[in-house]
Parts: sequence; C-alpha cells; structure tokens
Amino acid sequence: MDKVRVDKWLWATRMFKTRSMAASACSRGHVKINGKNAKPASLVVVGDSVVAETPGGFKVLQVARLSDKRGPATVAQTLYVDHSPPPAPKDPSDPSFDRGSHQGRKGARLTKKDRRKFDRDRGR
Repeated sequence: MDKVRVDKWLWATRMFKTRSMAASACSRGHVKINGKNAKPASLVVVGDSVVAETPGGFKVLQVARLSDKRGPATVAQTLYVDHSPPPAPKDPSDPSFDRGSHQGRKGARLTKKDRRKFDRDRGR
C-alpha cells in the first residue's frame, strides 16, 4: 500500500469516530495535507504532514504508517507522529474551572451550598 485516502487514514488513526465525520471535516476545509486543503479522496503517503481540526482539538500529525482499516487504539497510535501544540491552560476565571466539592462526581449538579459559594465568589 503506497497511498491511502485521507478520510480513511484519519478514521483509522481514531482522530474521528466515523469515516463520514472525517470526510465531512475534509469537505469543510478543516484538514490540510502539506499545507493544502484536502478533499476526502486526497491521498496521503508516509512522511506527509496532516493538520486537522478534530473533535478532540487541533492536531498536527506526520504520517508514519498507512492503514485504511480501523484497528485497536494501540495500533492506531503507531500510524502517526503527533506534533500538536500542548492544549492551552485553563482560565481560572472560567465558571467551569472549579465547581467546588462535587468535582469528583461526573455530570453532577452543584449542591445548594456549592452554588451559593460559587455565586458569592463571582460577586453575585
């Protein structure tokens, strides 16, 4: 295998949940290969640079291996070298930064006590 479609490769690397999401990102101009906008059928070869805006954030990838089949995550990680910048630090003034004592409970709402503390800290 010398070349692979970029939408298949992005799907195989697990940057997108489905191949149609990868193709849609390409069509909207969120994927570039070596600095040029990529269509879903654009081909990538080993050594190409792929810049993609994924649901997980902005990614800068170098193609290390080719695959058009989605496999385990451990195999997917061998398909690319990640040159993405580190994520921006969280802003402490963001209301979602610290939500008090419920922080360990996933998806939990603020308790009445925590909401009052939150409002007091925000000056409301």
